[in-house]
Amino acid sequence: MDLGLKDRVYVVTGGSRGLGNAAARALIADGAKVVVSGRDEKTVEDAAAELGPGAVGVAVDNADPEGAERLIAAARAHFGRFDGVLISVGGPAPGFAADNTDEQWRAAFESVFLGAVRLARTAAAALGEGGVIGFVLSGSVHEPIPGLTISNGLRPGLAGFAKSLSGELGPRGIRVVGLLPSRIDTDRIRELDALSGDADSARTANESNIPLRRYGTPEEFGRVAAFLLSPAASYLTGLMVPVDGGVRHGF
Repeated sequence: MDLGLKDRVYVVTGGSRGLGNAAARALIADGAKVVVSGRDEKTVEDAAAELGPGAVGVAVDNADPEGAERLIAAARAHFGRFDGVLISVGGPAPGFAADNTDEQWRAAFESVFLGAVRLARTAAAALGEGGVIGFVLSGSVHEPIPGLTISNGLRPGLAGFAKSLSGELGPRGIRVVGLLPSRIDTDRIRELDALSGDADSARTANESNIPLRRYGTPEEFGRVAAFLLSPAASYLTGLMVPVDGGVRHGF
């Protein structure tokens, strides 16, 4: 299936590792160009080099108020256009309501929430008809995850923002979509499993609660992301797609 991605240009934040990197790989595999971002300059440059000539890396912190403009400018400077953005940010610090500090909440709000809102708002002003804004959120949008209280507090709010934005941008032909990953086999998930003290036992227990009885792969997530960002999904907007192996109950 031709997704219609050839020569389209996307910004992918958090694209140096994890789910953002998987999405960038899938986009490039189908002919798109990408600007990948992350906070560490060398890590971002190495990731872009590994992705090949269809990628360029820009070191940007999502909490930086000027970061969104820099990323869009980089897309236009390097590849001559800007067709969409996938907003993926690292997970907030784990912890429980009684443990997370005010500073952890503030830092997560600036990066995970306000940074994403700012980037989406800036992208919306720069995109034309056929543009797309994607959010990488979490299964916690529908069901809180024990030990991830900050994420549980912020991700549902971003989903609500995305839904509101889809209604506002729809008349301009700009789509807004979200992805809700659950247990995808990334460094972040392995770190969370290790918090239990026995990562292998934690993984086995988690897999037993997944109807497909396994963690997803980054490549599987990346292909879903590429499809949702592509012209092949041109009539899909305002939706949140669980990428969770069937964990979510209901439709």
